[in-house]
Amino acid sequence: MSINLTILGCHSATPRVNAYPTSQYLEINNRHFLIDCGEGTQRQMRKYKVGFSKIDHIFISHLHGDHFYGLVGLLSTYGILSREKELHVYGPKGIKEVTLLQLKISQSHAKYDIIFHELSYKKSELIFEDDKVSVTTIPLNHRVYTNGYLFKEKEKPKKLHMGNISNYDEIGRADYLNIKAGKDITLTTGEIVPNDELTLPPKKALSYAFCSDTMFKPDIVPIIKEVDLLYHEATFLADREDLAKKTKHATSKQAALIAKEANAKQLVVGHYSGRYKDISLFQKEAQEIFKNTELAEPGKKFNIDAE
Repeated sequence: MSINLTILGCHSATPRVNAYPTSQYLEINNRHFLIDCGEGTQRQMRKYKVGFSKIDHIFISHLHGDHFYGLVGLLSTYGILSREKELHVYGPKGIKEVTLLQLKISQSHAKYDIIFHELSYKKSELIFEDDKVSVTTIPLNHRVYTNGYLFKEKEKPKKLHMGNISNYDEIGRADYLNIKAGKDITLTTGEIVPNDELTLPPKKALSYAFCSDTMFKPDIVPIIKEVDLLYHEATFLADREDLAKKTKHATSKQAALIAKEANAKQLVVGHYSGRYKDISLFQKEAQEIFKNTELAEPGKKFNIDAE
C-alpha cells in the first residue's frame, strides 16, 4: 500500500515560462487519478512519463481556467490515441456542458464514452469507491463552487500468522477465510483462540487530501484528520492576508495551521501567486507552524509507503 504523487503544475493564474497551472497525478493503492487539468497538463504528463492509458478518472476542483483549461485538449488527445475504454470526469455542475460543446465545435476525435459526474452538494460526500480506494469531496470556500478531494485506501484483510496457526493441529485451510475476516476459532476442547493470535495486523491504510483554491476554512479539519499527505493551496504569504481574504485564497501560514490542526503527517503547499519570485519563502513561513512542509514544484514526486 502506497501513495505516489507527481506534481505536474502548481502555479496560479496563467501559464508562464517554467510555471504551470495546477495539475497532479496520483497513484494510490494501484489506482491512477488525474487531479485538476490546467493548461499544458498533457505536455507535463509526457515530460514526467505519466501513462495516459492508466488514467480512467479525472477530478476537477472548480471551473476557473487554471484548473481545467487543459481538459478538452487531453480528451481530444485520447481520441487521437484511439482510446476505447470509458473515462470518468468529476467536477462542478456545468463541466459537462462546457466540455462537450468544445469537443463538438472542434470536431474532436473523442469517440470513447466520457461519463461526467457533476457535483453541486455543499457538504462532504462519497463520489467514488471500489475495492481499493474511496474518494470523498472536501467542500471549500472560493469565488465559485469548489471541492477538494480526499483519497483513502481501503484496509486490506488481515494476514495469517502461519507460525502461530501451526501450533494448533485442528486449524486448517477451511478456517482461513474466517480468520482473515477477524473471527476467533473455537477448538473441540472448547478453548477459544483469539483472532489476534492467528493474524498479523494489515499495513496502515494511507490517505491523501487535495485542497484546491480556498480561503482559510478550519471546518475542513474533521474531514482530513490524520491524513498522511496534505496538499493545500498557499497563493500568498501572510503579509498579503488581506488580498488572500479578498480573493478567497489562503496564505502559507494558514495552510500550515490547517495541517497542524488536522495532525497531518506531511504538508505540501502550492498555487503560488506570480508576484513572488522566491517560492522558498512559502516553505519558510509554513515551517514556523508545521515543520514537515514541502514545496510543490513541477516534476516533484512525493512517495509514502505504509508502515
